[in-house]
Amino acid sequence: MPEDNFDLIRPYTEEEMREAIPRIINSPAYKPMMDFLFSDDEQENITEALSRSKTIGEFQRNFTLPCISAVINKTTSGTSCSGLEQFDKKKSNLFIANHRDIALDSSILGMFLINNGITPPAMTWGSNLELNQFIIDLGKSNQMVTVFRDGSPKEILRNSQRLSTYINKMISGNQRSIWIAQSKGRTKDGKDHVDASILKMLILSGDKNIKQALKNLNLTPVTISYELEPCGAMKVREVYLSGIEGHYVKDEDEDMQSILGGFMMPKGRIHVNIGSTISDHLIDSIDDKLTNNEIISEAAKIIDKETHKNYKLWPTNYLAYDYLENTSRFSDFYNQKNKDEFEQRCQGIYDIIDDDKEALRTLFYKMYANPVYSKIKNNFL
Repeated sequence: MPEDNFDLIRPYTEEEMREAIPRIINSPAYKPMMDFLFSDDEQENITEALSRSKTIGEFQRNFTLPCISAVINKTTSGTSCSGLEQFDKKKSNLFIANHRDIALDSSILGMFLINNGITPPAMTWGSNLELNQFIIDLGKSNQMVTVFRDGSPKEILRNSQRLSTYINKMISGNQRSIWIAQSKGRTKDGKDHVDASILKMLILSGDKNIKQALKNLNLTPVTISYELEPCGAMKVREVYLSGIEGHYVKDEDEDMQSILGGFMMPKGRIHVNIGSTISDHLIDSIDDKLTNNEIISEAAKIIDKETHKNYKLWPTNYLAYDYLENTSRFSDFYNQKNKDEFEQRCQGIYDIIDDDKEALRTLFYKMYANPVYSKIKNNFL
């Protein structure tokens, strides 16, 4: 595949980033975003630093990092990260991550890496999120790689081959780590599982030996855990309507609402875990007699297990489980104030959908309880 085809999906070059900076600053969306994040004096300093940024690294340190830090300061009760001590800075890794928020999941990981002297990964995002030039400029300047999911079967295959080739080239050439969600779109029900089709796409252009192709990617599970689910009410609405109607059609501006909601809504505490790279011996332990699809399935199970092990449970998760199971098994992990605040948050669902309140409440509690069920199933609790 000719390399110039990557122009359809690749991030901006440094020259393109420098050309994008004036567009970003002059966009009508820039000032409202900065007003939410910073004081007038802070805005002036950050805009000045942004305007003189010449490299991708400078753009991310001078602009992206302060923006993400401001979001965290305004909308969270703190963030933490584990696993950095075992991370090999010299390798390019494919971070395969559970996905709860459109923009923040990968951004928070990138923040921790930058703060520890590690180049942040390029990040994949769906073409549906390229909503306007401002978002495109912000995304591609931050090394976003575009994923095209729509089209005819022939177009979908070609887009998958192109993306696979690009990712494998980046990892095998040790050019840059990449972040990719483990499934198509955010998890809406709290169940974190690798979509086998993602792994199939990743190895389309790899070694013909499936196990070797998987090993070459340096797969590194990343698990993010939010105390308060980003856009939780919208997610419950989607799951509920999908169950009632058999499918779900997004509102015209729903993706933008989700991006803004993720940035602006309270999220409680957030923890990121960088798991152990899926080592050769784990991949080699998969039986060679299995079919290719079965090998992919077993690899997905290995990643799932690492994700469920590393998910950090919060009071919201424990109390949701106890509510659904009508038990007090985890009552030491929450109090009455937690319960009252959680139920009040549940009531907020009814502001965006007026329907079967008990069914909606159950879906809301399941969204938080499912990480507990996953840990119990894997004997991690």
